[in-house]
Amino acid sequence: MDSISFGVMAALIGLVAGVVLGLSARLGNFCTLGALETAVYGGDQRRLRLWGIVLAVSISGVYLGAATGHVEIAQTFYHQIAWNPWASVVGGLLFGYGMALAGNCGFGALVRFGGGDLRSLVVVVVMGVVGFITLSGPLAPLRVALFEQRTAQGPQGIAATIEAIAGVPQLVSALVIAAGLLIWALAYGPLRRAPSEMAWGLVAGLAVVFAYWGTSWVWQESFGEVGVEGLSFTAPVGRTILFLMTATAGGINFSVGAVLGVMAGALAGSLWRGMFRWEACEDPRELGRQVGGAALMGVGGVIALGCSVGQGVSAFATLAWSGPVTLAAIAAGALAGLRGLIGAAEAE
Repeated sequence: MDSISFGVMAALIGLVAGVVLGLSARLGNFCTLGALETAVYGGDQRRLRLWGIVLAVSISGVYLGAATGHVEIAQTFYHQIAWNPWASVVGGLLFGYGMALAGNCGFGALVRFGGGDLRSLVVVVVMGVVGFITLSGPLAPLRVALFEQRTAQGPQGIAATIEAIAGVPQLVSALVIAAGLLIWALAYGPLRRAPSEMAWGLVAGLAVVFAYWGTSWVWQESFGEVGVEGLSFTAPVGRTILFLMTATAGGINFSVGAVLGVMAGALAGSLWRGMFRWEACEDPRELGRQVGGAALMGVGGVIALGCSVGQGVSAFATLAWSGPVTLAAIAAGALAGLRGLIGAAEAE
């Protein structure tokens, strides 16, 4: 272990977590846009309720890890950067609307590319590039001016707020919230009758916990040289593109491992189920819509400091206020986008 750099250690942790999450998406139908589509337009809430299992496992796992000293919640940027509600709402709405146009979120596009969908490669590249244009390129000054980021002054988040107001220990609040989400998920009969999907929801939640546990360990071993990170797929996609092109640009890190891991896991899942097949876009209008959607996701994901997985699962797992608020905004933006697409299709 002494011969392996801390960056490589973090990348290996990201790779393992990404592979597991990619398998969960491909074999367990864990998908943001798909969950909304089937719930609202298909009358089937299984994929939506599956989120309750993923979140329940990730929240309880993260806070149990924190209680035993294995997860450093306070070192995540979700808790180090003061929460900006406007950034969560505006960024979430932009990301969600773009997700509907593109037909997938960034994570979903990585999964589908792992299954042979070349259209998703376009979505991934455009989102990653536009994300970096917004993060540190020409759009960065405007983003900073409109959505200021400040260092948090003391503990923040749902559990910390409850503790400050009512004196309830953070672990207790986290376990109660996790239990509520689990009850909501299991209250839906069709999901209870789908043990395979529930099992993969459990696995996806454990992948999130493993990412925090692993990077917390590296943070401790490196004396803070490597940060504590959760799984996210907007700016990390851009970092991975830069690394693959230059082998520098921040070097090998958790983000690179996680992005490559998701594609590898999705590829393995696709081959396992015999679902791998090459697909391309035959309609120029469809490709144009997907490119526009990917660009909106790049902008929105950076403004909101995360995507549907980054904020909707990883930040939510730490009970940062930004997690549920951004997830709700993403859902609202996606539903608005889907409604517009369906209306346009009916008009034709």
